[in-house]
This record gives sequence, C-alpha cells and structure tokens, in this order.
Amino acid sequence: MQGWVIRIAIIAVIVIGGLIFRDRLSGSAGDLKVGDCFDVPTENVDVKDVQHHPCNEGHTGEVFALKTHPAAKGVAPLTEDALIDFLASSCGPDWVTYVGQDAVSAEVLDVGAFYPRDEDWNDGERSITCYTYRVDGQPMTTSVKK
Repeated sequence: MQGWVIRIAIIAVIVIGGLIFRDRLSGSAGDLKVGDCFDVPTENVDVKDVQHHPCNEGHTGEVFALKTHPAAKGVAPLTEDALIDFLASSCGPDWVTYVGQDAVSAEVLDVGAFYPRDEDWNDGERSITCYTYRVDGQPMTTSVKK
C-alpha cells in the first residue's frame, strides 16, 4: 500500500510541476492556447514543438485565436491562396480585437499561423492557431493584448 502512495505522490508532483511551469516548457504547437507566448520557430518547416515563455519575458509570438477550418474530411489541402483568404477572414478580425486598432495602424505587428500538414489535413485535422509577432523580429516583453 505504501508503494502506491509514493507513486501517486510522485505523479502528483510531476503534474503540478508541469502546470506551474507550463509557460516555460517546450511543448506541442497544437497545445497552444489564446494568450500563450512562445518563440516563433525561425525555420519555415513542419513545426511540432515551440518554446513557451511567460509573456513578461522575451518571446517572439503570442496566440490570439484558435480556429477550425470548415472543410470536410477528404477535401484536398488548401492552396496557399485559399489558406491566406481563410486566415484573413477568420483570424484578421480577432487580431484587430486582440491587439487593438492602434497596434494594427502602427504596422509593427503581423499575423502568422500554424496549420495542419498535408497528411494531417487528409486525415481530417482542421485546427489552426493564429498568432501575432513583430515584423522586425525583435522579442516582445509584454503581452500585446489590449
């Protein structure tokens, strides 16, 4: 019985530590939530993991919206133009609301997104993570949420 108590205590410590330090751990890009700050990968490749950061420490991206594309499973992956159109119509208004019109007008921030790879798209994955970043590549040290 005592062995089980110790195992449960160890698991509890790991879970609680993960929750406490979540904003400092590397994690799946698919696990990002609105308001999460992270480092945008510098290479344009299949992104699996990102480095999370507290928003009051240096970071290069901040999630402002989570979207689901309405295309049915089995529909061919989006063309680049179709994806840009979807992001503009779906993420664009949320971005303006999140950062505020003054930030949009200042043209310091822009929008990026994580979206499914072709094979995941073919399997029915439609989750899209919209984030904002500085166009000059400099880190942000506060949340950009207005």
